[in-house]
Amino acid sequence: MQLKVCSTQRDHNLSFHSLPLAGNYRTRLVRTFLDFRCTNTPRNLDTMLLLSHLRCISKAKLVTFLVRPADTSTNTADVLLDKSFMDRKMLLNINSKLQYTSRKVPDKKDIVDTNPHLFSVIPRHFFPGVKSPCWYQEISKELGSDPYKSNRFTLRSKTFKNICDHMRADFHQHVWRRDGRRFRLRCLPYFYIIGQPKCGTTDLFHRLLMLPEVKFNIIKEPHWWTRKRFGYIRFRTGFQERFPIDDYLDLFDLAAQSIQGGIYGNSSGDHHALQIITGEASASTMWDNQAWSYLHGDINKSEPPFLAQDFIHAVQPGAKIIIMLRDPVERLYSDYLYFTMVNKSSEDFHQKVIESVHLFQRCLSDRSLRSCVYNTSLYNTMPVRLTLGMYFVFLLDWLTVFHKEQILVLRLEDYAANLKETIKNVFDFLDVGPLSADTEAALTKRPMSNTRRTQDKSLGPMLPSTRNLLSRFYQPFNHELASVLDSKAFLWGYS
Repeated sequence: MQLKVCSTQRDHNLSFHSLPLAGNYRTRLVRTFLDFRCTNTPRNLDTMLLLSHLRCISKAKLVTFLVRPADTSTNTADVLLDKSFMDRKMLLNINSKLQYTSRKVPDKKDIVDTNPHLFSVIPRHFFPGVKSPCWYQEISKELGSDPYKSNRFTLRSKTFKNICDHMRADFHQHVWRRDGRRFRLRCLPYFYIIGQPKCGTTDLFHRLLMLPEVKFNIIKEPHWWTRKRFGYIRFRTGFQERFPIDDYLDLFDLAAQSIQGGIYGNSSGDHHALQIITGEASASTMWDNQAWSYLHGDINKSEPPFLAQDFIHAVQPGAKIIIMLRDPVERLYSDYLYFTMVNKSSEDFHQKVIESVHLFQRCLSDRSLRSCVYNTSLYNTMPVRLTLGMYFVFLLDWLTVFHKEQILVLRLEDYAANLKETIKNVFDFLDVGPLSADTEAALTKRPMSNTRRTQDKSLGPMLPSTRNLLSRFYQPFNHELASVLDSKAFLWGYS
C-alpha cells in the first residue's frame, strides 16, 4: 500500500506492590500498581473493569505513602523489572495480536442519524472555483446583528474574541442578499493536521500561517471533532456544554470573508483570494474517540461505534490529511514531560512505563488490539499515554474512509533535520506556493515552536533501561507501520 510519505531516510491474582525507583532520591511519593503475574484467582475476574472502578473512586489514594529508601542498585532494579515485564513470552503475546482486521465502516445513514443538524448545515457540494470547501448559508433572524455573541470559543481564546470583535464591526459588508434573504459565506477546513501529540504539529501549523494563502486561520487546536461538539473540554472534568457546528465554522470566517471578496471582485488580486485555504491542527483528531464511551455510559465498550474520520469524510470526502509522527519512544517521554505537572523525573517515567506496558499486555490477553488501543478504561488507567505511539492502527483506520492520496505522513526527525525540503513536500501536497524569497527565508529561520521547557531539559533524557524497554515494546508496531508506508525510515532504527 502506497501513501504520500515524506522521509529522507486470564488468570489473575491481585496484590499490591511499590515499584522501586532507579537511583537515589529524596523523600517523595511512591506510586502503587496491581500485580497480575500470579495465577490462582477465578478466570472470570474482569481486571480492566476492576481498575476502572478503582480509578473512579473520588479523592482516594490506594497505597500511597512517603518513604526514604535505602541505597538500591539502579541497574539491578531496572534489569529485574525489565525481565519481569518484557520477557519473551510477553513480546510473543503482543506480536500474536498485531494482525489488523479492517473495521466495519458505518453506513452514512447511521452517521447522519447521530447528528442530523450537522448534516443539515453543511451541504453536499461546495462553491465551484474556490479552493476551500465553502458555501452560502442563510442568516437566520435569531442571529440578529451580532453573529458571534454566543460563540463558545470566544470565552476560551482572547485572540479569537478580538478577531470576532473586528469581524462583527463590518459583518454587514459581507452579507449577500438575494430575493429578500440574507446569506453569509461559510467554509470548512481544506486541510487537517490530525496528529500525533508532541510530534511537531504546532510548529508546522505556525509555519504554514506565514503563507499568504493560509494566514487567515486563527485557532490551531479547536478539538471540535473529537471533544467539543460532544460537550467535553477535558474528559476528566466531565460534560460541560456542546459547541454547535456554527461555533466551529466561525473559526474560518476571517478566511471566508477574504474568499468572498474574490468571488465578486474583478481585480488582479481576486484570483489569489480564491486560492486561500482553511485549516486546523487538532492533535487529538487522529486518535481520540473517547467521547462515545462517555456518551453511551460504557467506558468498557470494545470499540467506538463511530470514529472522528467517519464524520469528517461524510461532510468533506475531499479533505487533505497531514500526519506528523516521531519515534514513539521519544514521543512518549516528551508527552510525559509536557503533561506531568509535578514530581516528574526519569525514574518516575520508568515506573509509569512499566505499569502501562503491563496493563496493556493484560488487556491484550482478553481483547483485540483495536479494542485495547481505543479502550477508554485502559487509557484512563495507564499513567502514560502508551497507546498513542501505536501509529499503524490509527493510520489504517483513517485509510478505511480516505484514499491514500489524501494523506501525507511526515516524520518529525526529517522535519527537524531538513526543514526546507520537508516543508516543500507539504506545500506540494496542499498545492500552495511558490513562495517569495523573503517569505521562504522568514519561514525557514523561524524558531521552533512548543519545544521542551527549560525545567524539563534539566531532567535529562530517559533512563537507558526505559529506552530499551520501550524500543522492544514498540518494535512490532513500527514494523507494521513501515510495511503500510513502504518505508524503513518508520522503523526509527529499531530492526
